[in-house]
Amino acid sequence: MRVLLIEDDKTIGQNIAMVLNKEGMVVDTSYLGEDGLEMARLYEYDIIIVDLMLPGIDGYEVVKTLRAARNNTPIMILSGLSGSDKKVKGLGFGADDYLTKPFDRSELIARVNALVRRSKGLADPIVRTGNMEINLNSKIVTIGNKVLHLTSKEYALIELLAMRKGTTINKEQFLNHLYGGMDEPEMKIIDVFLCKIRRKVEKLSGGEEYIETVWGRGYILKDLPISTSN
Repeated sequence: MRVLLIEDDKTIGQNIAMVLNKEGMVVDTSYLGEDGLEMARLYEYDIIIVDLMLPGIDGYEVVKTLRAARNNTPIMILSGLSGSDKKVKGLGFGADDYLTKPFDRSELIARVNALVRRSKGLADPIVRTGNMEINLNSKIVTIGNKVLHLTSKEYALIELLAMRKGTTINKEQFLNHLYGGMDEPEMKIIDVFLCKIRRKVEKLSGGEEYIETVWGRGYILKDLPISTSN
């Protein structure tokens, strides 16, 4: 999951990024509203978290500008302003959620996950295909009753495929999801990761294939019926 954080307080920004990084999220941080808007225009994010009290363009204007530009990325306002009028104003401009500082770490993570799931049309945190279940909350993948042991990068690839099940994902999108434009390796690394994932999946599932190559376009998580053979 890739997050854009727009927060002018560097200490707070670093703390929030650290919390999200521990959950396997890639976080890009902007300290100015103007820069955040430019990053949102250039890159694809799963969620945007914005403070209200920003120098120059404030958080309200950031939200308003994003929605005017038809950017439908989920937006969470994370602010020290707790008045109900502030919340009503922010939500009225198009924000999807409003969380007041100081916040509980687990609540922030739960809300971020819920917003992203809803934006992908996933009411249930568990994505199912065949005998595979991807739990987007616990970040655990199982096939039948057996846990599929994945590295953090391998899980991130499965997560992206799960959140967009039925949609072809190209290598550039995978790289963006994994590295967020920072120190990106060559695209062939995606083939390496997916090859390892497929071997693990096939071993655990008894040879069943879940990830399909769409030649010249990318990869897709197949929507399979539940198998009774395992």
